[in-house]
Amino acid sequence: MINLSFSGTAILQALAHGYQYGFDIMDVTGLPSGTVYPALRRLEEARLVESKWEPEAIARNDQRPVRKYYNLTSTGKAALTESLGRYRRLDGALMKKPKRSTI
Repeated sequence: MINLSFSGTAILQALAHGYQYGFDIMDVTGLPSGTVYPALRRLEEARLVESKWEPEAIARNDQRPVRKYYNLTSTGKAALTESLGRYRRLDGALMKKPKRSTI
């Protein structure tokens, strides 16, 4: 399975919750465009997401640029599940460790 970074996991989680295009993903995750768009390209190359451009007529009607919509693939869903589990295990391991004194 693919070892996802925190930002990759956050992007897949945003997609899993219905946020489908770059600006929405940036808004919900707080990640900058310089992180989101390159990550989306890498995730698509890894076949964890797939993309599709919306029809130009829709964007023209809304008087905005054409959007590229992203969706999780079944492989992406599995990678997200595994990555979330890894972060939960990390959180659990850190919670069990006693805090060292700084004195």
